[in-house]
Amino acid sequence: MVIVGAGWALSFWTDLRLRKSDFMLQLSKKVEYGLIALRHMAMKPLGQIFTAKELAQEYDVPYELLAKVLQKLARSGIINSLQGVRGGYSLAKSPKDMPVSHILRIIEEEKPMIAECYVEGPDSCYLFGNCTIRRPLGKIQRSLNVLFDQMTIQEII
Repeated sequence: MVIVGAGWALSFWTDLRLRKSDFMLQLSKKVEYGLIALRHMAMKPLGQIFTAKELAQEYDVPYELLAKVLQKLARSGIINSLQGVRGGYSLAKSPKDMPVSHILRIIEEEKPMIAECYVEGPDSCYLFGNCTIRRPLGKIQRSLNVLFDQMTIQEII
């Protein structure tokens, strides 16, 4: 998991790896690898082709997991998948047209949540009705949702 701390919005990539005691929100390895791959592609000329193998080697990440993430991104139209000897992946659209929230939902099929009751629903927590932090956590969650909706891949280059 990638650990995201409170100051992460100011410098997304440098603050991603904070001590576990500072955590607020955890993003899965799949999301981390997907964002790393998209960032890598976005830093190169549009249309350049990258293989899952070269990306996995470049960032020392598991090839199989990265390949599955790239396939999901290709099926959703975020990247193009090119078959054949010179095949691989390329960006299908400009990084400024890729909200981070959209990428997260494609890879994880849900929004990252900071409290279990927002993930599992009120029945998951016996304190839900009397919880004194549910509303403040909801406010934080809404702010995170807005931030993820407004931030694009272009902004993390």
